[in-house]
Amino acid sequence: MSQKAASSTVPITVMEIEKIAKTRLPQNVYDYYACGADEQKAMHRNAYMFDKLLIRPRVMVNVSHVDTSTTVFGKRYPFPVAFAPSAMQKLCHPRGELEAAEAAASVGLSMTLSSQSTTSLEDVADACNISNRDGPDFWFQLYLTQDPEYSRELIKRAEAAGYTAIVLTVDTPILGNRINERKTPLVLPEGMHLGNYAQPKQGIKGPAIERVFLNAHTVDEANEIMKKAGPTMHSSCMTWQETIPWLHSVTNMKIILKGIMTEEDAKLAVEHGADAIVVSNHGGSIRQLDLVPATVEVLPTIADAVAGRIPVIFDGGVRRGSDVFKAIALGADLVLIGRPVLWGLSYDGKKGVEAVTNILERELSRTMTLAGVRDIKEITKDSLGVAKRDGFGISKL
Repeated sequence: MSQKAASSTVPITVMEIEKIAKTRLPQNVYDYYACGADEQKAMHRNAYMFDKLLIRPRVMVNVSHVDTSTTVFGKRYPFPVAFAPSAMQKLCHPRGELEAAEAAASVGLSMTLSSQSTTSLEDVADACNISNRDGPDFWFQLYLTQDPEYSRELIKRAEAAGYTAIVLTVDTPILGNRINERKTPLVLPEGMHLGNYAQPKQGIKGPAIERVFLNAHTVDEANEIMKKAGPTMHSSCMTWQETIPWLHSVTNMKIILKGIMTEEDAKLAVEHGADAIVVSNHGGSIRQLDLVPATVEVLPTIADAVAGRIPVIFDGGVRRGSDVFKAIALGADLVLIGRPVLWGLSYDGKKGVEAVTNILERELSRTMTLAGVRDIKEITKDSLGVAKRDGFGISKL
């Protein structure tokens, strides 16, 4: 094969990598990752709202050197992207989370490991030597359980392994109406299990209690399931007054709240001692409540409410370096990518994930250069505009 022909087969956008991933994943696995809740209107809104934002390029600026780096919690990163928590990555690649984590470490980006990972948090920590403070910080995502003491051991394990923050998912008191999962339940293949929990006894492998609750057909049936749920079901009784103080009492790790969608909750997060927030409608997949706003359209008011007191992290539908640019312009300090990591894993494991990060970094650098922006701090709301109401002309934000 000629060099020209070979290069034409190499994907050059994240969307092209997703197309390849779709051909390689079983349909039910692809649907599990790609689909949202209910009619998936909010999922499409995420992309639609990104596309409504237009970049206002400035010229006659010396952009011979563009610096994409940023600093979060005192740690410098080559560009403002980190890996969002994504469950069960061995469904995408035999080494799953290990490949993703090794890619994150190799390019110097932070990764949040899902508590629903198919590799144990200790194995991921060991593979990447995350206790090495010269490397990127690794964080651990947590669903707090009905009995918070049940979660204490997992928190302590994460801290002992070298993770520096707990990313508490706060938007999942119950699972959203995931229609695709209800019609085609995803069952882990034989020999694969959740790495952070005790393996089910041989011959006993049923759906998690959350999945049983999801399939309830009546309110009475749901209430009966809830009564029998036990301490391991996701907590539906977290409060500002109790949950964050309790977490600070059991760990020295930073506490990041993932799932903030209003300025009211952002202010409460600051007031009650959160170290950072993630503006998120559940990883951009809208797997909880459909018909919520796109995260990019609530980001500006949330960033204004936080007013720089803690980092504002953004999550939701990022597929291009220009999307990263837009999120930073609207007040994000860091941008998470979830599905693109999964597509990269499916495409070519560690190398595929590295390809995704390289694409996004190069696109961000190019966007900054063409917009007349020399470093991350120069990306502001003035860099963006939207079409006027009558469809002609641009209004500054």
